[in-house]
Amino acid sequence: MITVRYFAGARAAAGVSEERLPAGQDLTQLVKELSAAHGHALGRVLLSASFLVDGLAWHDRRAPIPSGATVDVLPPFAGG
Repeated sequence: MITVRYFAGARAAAGVSEERLPAGQDLTQLVKELSAAHGHALGRVLLSASFLVDGLAWHDRRAPIPSGATVDVLPPFAGG
């Protein structure tokens, strides 16, 4: 399992602050799954969001997310 935590606008779009999902996917797959599960509003946020995996910026969308990891979804914010 992995834990996905949503912050700011991502939390509002997802309607939850966090959720647990099965492990074994990469970030591209995770974004597709989250968009399908939570709808268009979250899908738009995910297009421009940054992702941290266990506190580290995760730039390789094809790298598998390790089991037990925490994925933070950080939407862009004004002034940042």
